[in-house]
Parts: sequence; structure tokens; C-alpha cells
Amino acid sequence: MFKKIATRLKDWFPAQEVHAHCDGPCGVYDPASARITAEAVLSMTKKILALEVPASGDTAAMVAYNNTLSRYIAIKEEQAQKTKDDLLILWTDYFKPVHLEKYPDLHDTFWKAAKLCSACKVEVSQQHAEELMAAVEKIHNMFWATKDRNVAWYKAS
Repeated sequence: MFKKIATRLKDWFPAQEVHAHCDGPCGVYDPASARITAEAVLSMTKKILALEVPASGDTAAMVAYNNTLSRYIAIKEEQAQKTKDDLLILWTDYFKPVHLEKYPDLHDTFWKAAKLCSACKVEVSQQHAEELMAAVEKIHNMFWATKDRNVAWYKAS
């Protein structure tokens, strides 16, 4: 009887789907995921810029080109959004007012990095992709300094 009532209530008042990382006190933060995705943005940008448009009239080559280009663009935009999401989590969940004392440009750094993520989504700019990598590196250094740890910056590519 109770199960029927509970089922009815769930049907009448369904719970909204939620996503989170991390409003719980897990304490697990690391800018590495932002580095990896920002690096993918830079890689895809370089690949897009290096693509050669096939000769006119070569339908098969044009189809292959368009397929490759659209895949590169989709990956670039997806990775830029993931970078932005990862940075916003660090900014809003990890960094606290006490960190502003040591890094008065913290908010500006994150705001500009988030703007670069957006620029990398809507443009094909190697300069902006490289600026995003530099911003993520700066955030990496700030983050690890708040933990009194010297974690080397490195790139996978």
C-alpha cells in the first residue's frame, strides 16, 4: 500500500534531474582537467587551420574535408565548454575570499579565462587558444600555491 502511494506521489511530483560537481564537501579539486581540455582546444584549432580545402569538383574529397572539419569544430567547441565548466567550478567552489588576499587578480583571471573559452568556441583563433592555455597555466600555478605545493605545469602534446 505504501509503495503505491509513494509511486503515485513520484508520478504527480517528479524530481528534477540535477548535475553537480561539486557542491558537496568532497574537497577534490584539480585544474588538470581544465589543462587537458584547453590543450584539446588548441590542438583542434591547429588542425582546423592546417586543413587544406580540396580542389573544386572533387566531390569525394570535399565530403571528406567537410566531415573532418565538422568533427574538429565539434570537438573544439565541446572541449572549450568543458574547460569553462572546470574553471567555473574551481572559481566558485574552491577559491575563497582568503585567496583574494594573495591573488587580488583572481576574479579577473578567471573571468578572462572563461571569456577565452567562449571565444575559442565561436572562433578559430590559434592566438586565443594559446591565450587560454596561458590562462589555465596561471590558474594552475595559483591553485597549487594555495595548497603550498609546487606541481609542475606540463602539456600532454
